Amino acid sequence: MDTILAPSSVGISELKANPTAVLEASGDQPVAILNRNKPVGYLLTAKAWAKIHEMLEDKELLKIAEGRMKDGKKPVRVTLDDL
Repeated sequence: MDTILAPSSVGISELKANPTAVLEASGDQPVAILNRNKPVGYLLTAKAWAKIHEMLEDKELLKIAEGRMKDGKKPVRVTLDDL
């Protein structure tokens, strides 16, 4: 059985009939798109995608910061006023 990684799901036929209604009903949560009761994709609102994209950027920045903290150089203390 395939795991559905969304709080709601919709069949492809229903999605084709009224995609706007599916997005509006999603409440900015992902919607699993099903074909014969198996997930074949996920649908997101622009707002939900922007949130995911921001989280991915933050994760990448964290990797960079952690790498810099482990580079062996002495840290320099600064305040926001210094910046």
